[in-house]
Amino acid sequence: MNNKILFGFHAVTVRLKTAPDSVLELHHDTQRRDGRMRSLLERAQEAGVKLVDSDAAGLGQLAGRAPHQGVVARVKPLKAQHSIDDHLDAVHAAGGTPLLLVLDGVTDPHNLGACLRVADGAGAQAVIAPRDHAVGVNATVAKVASGAAETVPYFMVVNLARALGELKERQIRIIGTSDDAPKSLYEVDLSGPVALVLGAEGPGMRQLTRKTCDELVHIPMAGAVESLNVSVASAVCLYEAMRQRKVLGGPEAA
Repeated sequence: MNNKILFGFHAVTVRLKTAPDSVLELHHDTQRRDGRMRSLLERAQEAGVKLVDSDAAGLGQLAGRAPHQGVVARVKPLKAQHSIDDHLDAVHAAGGTPLLLVLDGVTDPHNLGACLRVADGAGAQAVIAPRDHAVGVNATVAKVASGAAETVPYFMVVNLARALGELKERQIRIIGTSDDAPKSLYEVDLSGPVALVLGAEGPGMRQLTRKTCDELVHIPMAGAVESLNVSVASAVCLYEAMRQRKVLGGPEAA
């Protein structure tokens, strides 16, 4: 497998925490000597990672001109996630209640990174997307996700409608979001096993995805704008599910 690049403090720190053996070398800006940099370098040294002195120009070239904060790591790709079924079996064995985020047609790496960060914060156990209508996890996604790309499984499936059907067979309710849905997000029970489906800004969910949902809901909008960025909408939906699970006494995600 080809090595890959991670950049930014959050992404690199989480990889050092979760899979230090996969970090081959850490390139760092020698002009940056603040506490945050010292702490990162100490962690890398403790893990036996090779440190490479560099400068802003060299780091920019490694990171593809993206904002790198003075740190770029060359890492081994992590082993591919097991199947969704295996993952959900593990969630069940741990006593968790499935809370999944499904993204249909999200192709912007910044949006995906933000969605992964939100999913991690809200306790979602996985993010699912179609293979042909979505962005994969790249360095930009990892940077924006602030480490969540390393902690939240991201499954890309060949047929999203079929995958949703298989989730239904596991008694997981499929709740889609649509501006024209008659019922509000706050009128549905999200305390049980649920997969929240959001489409890309503009086109929204594809028709087949929409038809596969058990129920459609909208996020109330009180101002002049008609919709939210998909990562913001994901946060609203996932944190409402978290609120119901914790405040209303429903089973929490594991």
